[in-house]
Amino acid sequence: MRNRMPVDVIKERYTTKVGEVTLGATKAEGGTRSHTITVGGDSTLPFLHFEGEVPNRPVIAMEVQDRVPEWSEVVKKPFADVIGDPAAWAAKCVKEYGADLIYLKLASADPELGDSSPEKCAETVKKVLGAVGVPLAVVGCGVDAKDNEVMPVVAEAAAGENLLLGVAKQENYKTLTAACMVHKHNIIAQSPIDINIAKQLNILISEMNLPLSRIVIDPSVGALGYGIEYTYSIMERMRLGALTGDRMLSMPVICAIGYEAGRAKEANAPVSEFPGWGDLAERAVMWEAMTAAAFLQAGGHIFVLRHPRSVELVKRSIDQLMRK
Repeated sequence: MRNRMPVDVIKERYTTKVGEVTLGATKAEGGTRSHTITVGGDSTLPFLHFEGEVPNRPVIAMEVQDRVPEWSEVVKKPFADVIGDPAAWAAKCVKEYGADLIYLKLASADPELGDSSPEKCAETVKKVLGAVGVPLAVVGCGVDAKDNEVMPVVAEAAAGENLLLGVAKQENYKTLTAACMVHKHNIIAQSPIDINIAKQLNILISEMNLPLSRIVIDPSVGALGYGIEYTYSIMERMRLGALTGDRMLSMPVICAIGYEAGRAKEANAPVSEFPGWGDLAERAVMWEAMTAAAFLQAGGHIFVLRHPRSVELVKRSIDQLMRK
């Protein structure tokens, strides 16, 4: 029998890599976090370990809100004992469910959902910081005018903590960018599933002298069955741009999975309406976990999830993908 010749694996060679962003600050660095987390740094397409380095594993941020959210009962059930207290809710996410980060949404600032003052929102952020040691991402209510009042106060109250603050949009980025610059936080740059807008927004933010190493891209992902293919292609193009020298697409990516998956009909419709779809509790979890699994392969770095079971499943997937 003839000896077989060794086969050379053809490897793609890239000129650059995804930039790194570090979240949180320890006491030695001027903050109060027990540790910091760095995301990004990939020098290859997602998890192709034979072609390049994937130095930092993707991380899970569990979503917490400062008011009882209008989520499905399936998703709210694991937090029934703490859902009215964001600090206790955050602590449960970390201690019981292993969240790497807390993603705190200040939903009560919405003029139609409580109209909480900037000072009250800042106090909530400080309470959550006191309850957990992991780094925090903090986002406003989504009403631009109110967020422009709230987020600078939050940024000042948490100065030194190196938070990830959001969201900055093309029409409304200057106030938040300035707050991140003054108080030394990172920023979430959100675009509507459009690679050109994502790039332009990063240019605008960097022109205000916020370093690229403090920007995280939110491409506004779609859920399984609700635009996931298009978002996947946008994220794929972003990664290729980062690896071929486009500095304005070289930032890590955050994916708001829980929000998008939670809006899907399949994750909410009761069995009585669609008996063939199976158990609702299982469906809701799987819709979130499967959406996250797809965007892991597309190049996401931070995954914002809601249900503890989804967190467990996605962490298991990350473990497997990080094996060289």
